[in-house]
Amino acid sequence: MPLKIYTFFFLFLGLFSYSQVFINEIDADTPSTDQLEFVELKSVTPNFSLDGYVLVFFNAGSTSPYSNSVSYYAIDLDGYETDFNGIFHIGNNQVSPAPLKIFPNATVQNGPDVVALYLGNDSDFPLNTLASTTNLVNALAYTGNASQQPTAMMTTLGITVCTNENANGLVTSQSIQRKNDGTYEVKSPTPGMNNDGSGITPNYITVSFPQTSFNEGDSFNITFTTSQPVQNENLIMNFTLANGNFTNLDFSGGLTVMIPVGQTTTQNGIIISNDGFDEGDEEMKFVLQPLPIGYVSYNNNMIFRVNDANFTTDPWGTPLNPTYTVVAPTTPPGYYSSLEGLSGNALKQELQNIIANPAVVRLHSYADIWEILRTSDRNPLNNNQVWCMYIEAPMAKLDQQNTSSIIGKWNREHIFPQSRGGFSVAEGDIADGINVWLPTNATATVDGVSDAHHIRAENGQENSSRNNKNFGTVNSSTVYAGPTGTQGSWRGDVARALFYMAVRFESLNVVNGDPVELSSGNPSYQIGDLATLLSWNTTDPRDDFEMNRNNYIYTWQMNRNPFIDHPSLADYIFGANFGQPWSATLSTQTPIDNRVAVYPNPASDYLIVSGLEGTSKIEIYTVTGQLVQTENFENETRINLDLNAGIYLVKVTNGVQSTTKKIIMK
Repeated sequence: MPLKIYTFFFLFLGLFSYSQVFINEIDADTPSTDQLEFVELKSVTPNFSLDGYVLVFFNAGSTSPYSNSVSYYAIDLDGYETDFNGIFHIGNNQVSPAPLKIFPNATVQNGPDVVALYLGNDSDFPLNTLASTTNLVNALAYTGNASQQPTAMMTTLGITVCTNENANGLVTSQSIQRKNDGTYEVKSPTPGMNNDGSGITPNYITVSFPQTSFNEGDSFNITFTTSQPVQNENLIMNFTLANGNFTNLDFSGGLTVMIPVGQTTTQNGIIISNDGFDEGDEEMKFVLQPLPIGYVSYNNNMIFRVNDANFTTDPWGTPLNPTYTVVAPTTPPGYYSSLEGLSGNALKQELQNIIANPAVVRLHSYADIWEILRTSDRNPLNNNQVWCMYIEAPMAKLDQQNTSSIIGKWNREHIFPQSRGGFSVAEGDIADGINVWLPTNATATVDGVSDAHHIRAENGQENSSRNNKNFGTVNSSTVYAGPTGTQGSWRGDVARALFYMAVRFESLNVVNGDPVELSSGNPSYQIGDLATLLSWNTTDPRDDFEMNRNNYIYTWQMNRNPFIDHPSLADYIFGANFGQPWSATLSTQTPIDNRVAVYPNPASDYLIVSGLEGTSKIEIYTVTGQLVQTENFENETRINLDLNAGIYLVKVTNGVQSTTKKIIMK
């Protein structure tokens, strides 16, 4: 055979090999936060090796003419092959049947975009790689809106048709599927199966656990069930449970199971070890290893929480059940001495000189905030959790938001919103630890993005609900009042954080009313309502949880929140005492806290107030700040109560000093 014929023959074989695999199905727009996305490939011949292939997702831009044709995600397919029906599908871990490769939730953009199969590796397509036809095998253009198409990229890749996933008005419940003639249609998803229903019917294996989370020391059975009785020979399956810090030393039990011929189910016992040490909560990941031909895993790659039984605790209370005298401030001697005798604007300026001193105060990265919050906002009842301020409940530290999904995750809440303050994250921001920092000053308002004194751990969905609203009691869409049914244990913390920000940065301010946020990119630098915040500063006094935060953040930033150390400063800078000379001896809480006692708690029909001498005053407020009872008394007294069940704030004033305690009425 002539040489040129040999050359043509082998070239033909190569092209045939590469062209016999194509994009068979995509489900880009799925319910809720896109947890059921998948992409399916199909080969002409079964069990086809995908070595040398890479799947690339291209973004066509956000506005017409959709010309920003660059890659945003690439998946290397080396080591994988299609199954006995020529199918290979990858997707989120909640897709059933289980994908052969997992990618994170909300990875696939809804379009108008393009997914393309190339010869190459994922390293050939770093973020923002331009689309091209070089080594292109197959490509699919898709959209969720018929009026929007990635036309520029279609021209570049030679695609003539863009398929609308929403063609039937069912975009979240239908997928785009290839027909046998090479065209595409939209119908109910068929992940892991031929789109026309042909081929070998798999024997699906379903794996079930008795619960979704476990504690160290628990024992349980994993159940394996096939959809049809096992035929011909016993089905032997191998699986793994190790995942990150959760290793094979953390449990006992076999990792191989068998279902005999003619049977459909078996169980395997696992015991999670209790090593007696607090290593933090971990995650166990069940992964079923490759199965014999004819069997398909219906669910796989399942993650289960393993709660450490040896968690540590702190001696102080949560914000919901606070203590007040356990944590002492770690204020350096003389830290506030320059404030003595100052008043009005001079007092505010000198306070700024202290907490924004460019020679002392340190700026850390926004990524470092994760590490700070894991310690500063830890749940005193279980240090493997963080306390989420607004929802008044803990969440596991492991549930930190690492993807775009906020469901079941906690994240970083800016009490002074980023949009209002004009804060922005520096390019290339990374977590580099407590010993790496930059100088900062009062004019660098952008640095507020990573000032931990106003950033709290918060449930992601509640953080989103708060958005950039003001704080207050006005019934307005611009005001945040907290989740329904919660007790407002965060209100004083919010007030003191905002007072800090309004002094720390020259451009920021707290004002009366509900200032409207300006247009995007044009921050107002204001937040309200000042009158409400001043009230909250009194009715929800600083507690040990807040003081511990202040102490810990000081070790990073080398500055403190003075409104936690001396809450009365708020009245002298923003409130009724503006213009009056301030002195640390006038600061509320510290001396009287050590003397006054209010009991019983919980109470039913009376309270006893003791530990004071001379004339004092008691004021009882609801958690929303409504005064419901007041009385003057001498020395120790018994106060008769006629209040509904719930939580109340009891403010006791003796001379110029006062303190506030929370009580529960039964």
